[in-house]
Amino acid sequence: MFIFPLVFICSFVMAVREILRGNTSGLLLFMIFGLSIYTTTMSVTFMLGLKSIIPTMQFFKEALIFGVLLLNLANLKYRPRFHLIDYTIMAFLLYLILYALLPIGEQGLFDRLIALKSTAFYIMVYFVGRTIDAKEIYINKYFNYLVLLTIAAGAVLVVELLMYQQLQLRTGYAEYNYYFFNAEPSGQYGISTTFDSDSGYRRFASFFTNPLELAAASIISLAVIAGLYTTDNNKLRINTVGMLGLGASFLAILFALSRAPLASYFVVIYVYALLTKRKAITHIIHLGFCVVAIYVAYLFWQFEQNHEGIIQILVNTIDFSDPSSIGHLQQWVEGVLAIINNPMGLGLGSSGRVAGTLGENVGGENQYIIIGVQAGIIALLLYLCIYVMVIRTGIKWLPKLKGKERQVCLAVLLIKIGFIIPSLTSEFEGSAYISYINWFLTGLLINMIMKPMITQTKPADDH
Repeated sequence: MFIFPLVFICSFVMAVREILRGNTSGLLLFMIFGLSIYTTTMSVTFMLGLKSIIPTMQFFKEALIFGVLLLNLANLKYRPRFHLIDYTIMAFLLYLILYALLPIGEQGLFDRLIALKSTAFYIMVYFVGRTIDAKEIYINKYFNYLVLLTIAAGAVLVVELLMYQQLQLRTGYAEYNYYFFNAEPSGQYGISTTFDSDSGYRRFASFFTNPLELAAASIISLAVIAGLYTTDNNKLRINTVGMLGLGASFLAILFALSRAPLASYFVVIYVYALLTKRKAITHIIHLGFCVVAIYVAYLFWQFEQNHEGIIQILVNTIDFSDPSSIGHLQQWVEGVLAIINNPMGLGLGSSGRVAGTLGENVGGENQYIIIGVQAGIIALLLYLCIYVMVIRTGIKWLPKLKGKERQVCLAVLLIKIGFIIPSLTSEFEGSAYISYINWFLTGLLINMIMKPMITQTKPADDH
């Protein structure tokens, strides 16, 4: 198991080396290969009896982000011209900082600051992508790294399936989470309830934090594969590595047994077909939807004779009668009522992962509700505006861009659309790997589309 800490540390060292050479995009090496195995690395390190170095390792990601952001700002050759998305993101960040500094809510200053990091640190990642030298980034290389990571995750998943045992049972996962986050082992496998399913099937996460993160990573992989292998004239030219990555992503989304990301996976394929005008794919999806609808009707008819397995999962999901769906509904109702009763919010740390650690969670299991409960309707509206504007910007610019700019645009657009449904059932921004990749590419996209505009402004040295 020592291979995970080794890869984590090596990816960090390689990223630092690239950054010191002036290639700040080398940060992506750590974001891809380090953050994907972040929790597995920490739990293995804890299992090896090296818990004293874990806080230092946990700080690697923040140190790199702040370091690269400062370097990017120091090396700016032109005074950047801001996009409306930039202003909205800065307003969102400043608003949350205000909530962290003022004595709003029941949490102390330290807990509010921790909640601020959990709720808004990805904005720093956005500005890293926004300020990087887009000319120097070899997006093909890093997209190929993401495909290779997907294949590696698929290989680990195959081993898990053959053994029919989650990797996390061997990494000290439960002990690490209990020691650092006060999360007691739970579920029928003694890991966490997120690895259970209502039907009794095991849910797998490969080397990611949990099945939901694996499923979300599969959506990123699908979007990246679409961007990498789609030409400027919408031709799909995928090689053997791409096919293996695509197969691995589908295997992952299937055995993560996470329903919202699974639905989003096919939504991404459908949206991709619409954007690239691939009528064959849309016709197949329409036909498939009809077949699935007929099959679902048949399953409901069979349900009275068979209340087990996949049939039960499907029926209970549709009628919201399974414990997981009921839990989501309860959390949503609780969160919405809290927002209605406290439209300015209950304060940072009152909902989400930090609140769960403190044992005082209100609402939750919905990215949008978590923001609204903590910082109120204004913060929620700002977050939603950012999301909608990024999608609209992607749709507007996709037909106009070529080369790597188009690759990034297509990938970001599909990622954002693919994350809408899963965000309804989880705190999506709580995953470092998912959030960092998502927002770095978002910042890079805005950087690329604003590049022709900033060349007309005066150099920063003039001021």
